[in-house]
Amino acid sequence: MSSKKELMGKGDKRTKRGKIVNGTYGKMRARKQRNLEAHKERITVSEEK
Repeated sequence: MSSKKELMGKGDKRTKRGKIVNGTYGKMRARKQRNLEAHKERITVSEEK
């Protein structure tokens, strides 16, 4: 057994709650995928040079 106490919750880097508290992302808390279809109107490619 380990001498350290097992943490689950805000202090645990491996749980979703711990990721939210630390402000990090990973397997348990993935970043949201950006939807390019909604932003196509803003994206303009000018071919004038």
